Amino acid sequence: MGATAVLAGCISVKAPDKPIVIELNINIKQEVVYRLAADAAQTIDKNAGIF
Repeated sequence: MGATAVLAGCISVKAPDKPIVIELNINIKQEVVYRLAADAAQTIDKNAGIF
């Protein structure tokens, strides 16, 4: 009964056979938004009378 209690507490940790793969899908939109904002500001400045 004592051997059963000792074996119940054992934990086995094994490294995976294949490497861990992490796929990152990152979209960078900041530059596009910045360009659109600059174009919009120039258009508003050029056509201030219609706004």
